[in-house]
Amino acid sequence: MQAALGYRFADEALLTQALTHRSFGAMHNERLEFIGDGVLNCVVARALFERFPELDEGALSRLRAGLVKQDALHAHAIALDLGALLRLGEGELRSGGHARPSILADALEAIFGAVFLDGGFDAASQAINRLYRDSIAAIDLKTAGKDPKTALQEWLQARRHPLPQYDMAQVRGEAHSQEFEVTCRIPALMLETKGRGTSRRAAEQQAARAALDRIESL
Repeated sequence: MQAALGYRFADEALLTQALTHRSFGAMHNERLEFIGDGVLNCVVARALFERFPELDEGALSRLRAGLVKQDALHAHAIALDLGALLRLGEGELRSGGHARPSILADALEAIFGAVFLDGGFDAASQAINRLYRDSIAAIDLKTAGKDPKTALQEWLQARRHPLPQYDMAQVRGEAHSQEFEVTCRIPALMLETKGRGTSRRAAEQQAARAALDRIESL
């Protein structure tokens, strides 16, 4: 994971704390998450400011919101395989906390905070930019600001393809902390993706985002 970030911790205890959920013990990652959130917003804001000199404050704010929201952080956390590294209490382990989008997103923000404290703002900026470089480079202002389901629907309609099919694949966890897994199928493209979220709608949005990413890579 440190190799993927392009940063190696001098103080490994900070990384351990960043990966520790509050269910595990008192030295958990919530304070690191707080500072990581601030650093992430600043770094992404600067990257967008430089990438889109023609956009006003409102447009830049909307782009940033899409990049730092839970779904986006969750996707980056999955790419880093953070779930396998998390330290969770027994209850969270039993309920699948290692795969819960909110827990993974918070842990990634905590890691950004830990990098900031360990190596300073420049180190945190480099790590965040390394993760977000492709996402920011791929922004299309024609579809930016639209939710993934809408963007996918418009892409398919423009090419006269049938709309995607969304099917519930699985529901995990207790009633108060459920996680939904949804499959998005596009038969015309022989494409199938999955998404997870704390609601069916969030899972469908993630599955649609995965489909758009696959389409862009074809």
